[in-house]
Amino acid sequence: MATAEDVRSIALSLPETAEKLAWGMPTFRVRNKIFASLSEDDASVGVKCPIGDRAELIEAEPEKFYIRSGHDDHYAWLRVRLAALESTAELRAILLDSWRQAAPRRLAEAHPETREELAG
Repeated sequence: MATAEDVRSIALSLPETAEKLAWGMPTFRVRNKIFASLSEDDASVGVKCPIGDRAELIEAEPEKFYIRSGHDDHYAWLRVRLAALESTAELRAILLDSWRQAAPRRLAEAHPETREELAG
């Protein structure tokens, strides 16, 4: 099971990431673009996810992935229940994917280790 501290540790290990409090919750940003946000109760993390991919992920693993109907409907975000993750490696892959969606292309390309992790 992953924890909020795992989210914080992994997110802050990614290039040019900073933590900033917003809406009373910790958010993680790459060059001031949010790529992850912990929930108020630290039970889940919101991450960037193309709207077209969300339904498939939720259908495949509804115990792990969800959206808050009404609030998340029109945003490219997905929520992940930390208790449902199998490992911190799975959490790292999710956060890395979200980071890559928010990071400027040149920054992502300047850090080849982030490409290798996603591919491997």
